[in-house]
Amino acid sequence: MQFDKDLASPHHALFLEVRDYLLSFEGMQETKKTRITTYAHSTGNICHLRTMPNGVDLGFLKGSKMDDELQLLTGNGKAIRVLSLKSMNKATLQYYITQAIELNTNK
Repeated sequence: MQFDKDLASPHHALFLEVRDYLLSFEGMQETKKTRITTYAHSTGNICHLRTMPNGVDLGFLKGSKMDDELQLLTGNGKAIRVLSLKSMNKATLQYYITQAIELNTNK
């Protein structure tokens, strides 16, 4: 399972901190899949989370529809945008996670 690999990663502390923050949102649920750990809100799918060589990545499933005033999202596909973190930043996470939840609410 990818979750187990993430726990064994040098960035496991950051992974767990971001995970705990995601799960602090009311209605957020975690699903541990073979290749990725995903997070869904009661309004719909939000993102996936995994460790990377330099930190952790959150892949927002509707990231292409999100405002990116902080200019931290990467990717140019049809939907997903990635937020790469090297350290915990609750304000940044709040900004993007809240948007992702609102996008699902305002379908």
